[in-house]
Amino acid sequence: MARKKKAPAAGPGAPLWLATYGDMVTLVLCFFVLLYAFSSLDQQKFNAMAESMQQAFNILQGGPSSSSTQSLMDGALGDGAGDAARRTQSNQVNNANRVLALVQEAIKQEELGDDIRVEMNERGIVISFSEQLLFAEGSARLRPASLRLLYKIGSIIDSIPNEIALEGHTDSAVLQDSIYIDNWGLSSARAAAVVSYLNREVGISERRLRAVGLGPARPVVANDSEMKMALNRRVDMVILSQHSIQ
Repeated sequence: MARKKKAPAAGPGAPLWLATYGDMVTLVLCFFVLLYAFSSLDQQKFNAMAESMQQAFNILQGGPSSSSTQSLMDGALGDGAGDAARRTQSNQVNNANRVLALVQEAIKQEELGDDIRVEMNERGIVISFSEQLLFAEGSARLRPASLRLLYKIGSIIDSIPNEIALEGHTDSAVLQDSIYIDNWGLSSARAAAVVSYLNREVGISERRLRAVGLGPARPVVANDSEMKMALNRRVDMVILSQHSIQ
């Protein structure tokens, strides 16, 4: 009886490290597939997923910190939250420029460039009205001739949700023949008069308005001549930038 031939011996298998390496590559691939699938996930849900993955891969001990892991994931996702914030900021800047242009056009139409200054700074858009445009000396009653411009500007800023601060300013001279005890009272009353008009006649919500009397505390120039003192007697309308313009 013929003897059966032995099957040829199998060649050497793959090294053990290759199997481990293949498992790691598969896990990394799954990781990035998850990142891609959840790229539109909101931040709260994404944080929950990140925490779960940290626990599953046991990286809390001796591995990357949660903050560095979050940074890595934010980068892999293209920082969706940051992109949204940048888009919001861009919209704010565009709308602020639009409001600024409309206000400047309204001032130009009224030919009041000498009595109003407009600028944009870190606080927002600042529209500075001279005393002689809005009030008689020592008074907090709005001049009738100023109401049309206030209405125009109020209508422009009513289209945005920003808070608006009206800040009354005076020079350092002692008040004469006034119903107000001092410059603090006068500046507060003037700011309140503009706020009241914007709320009552333009319809801007009182929740967006604030009136502040600053008296002589914040002059734009030194109070050493009548011309300079006149520059300090003003009401500033500040469209505050920390509230988003949409």
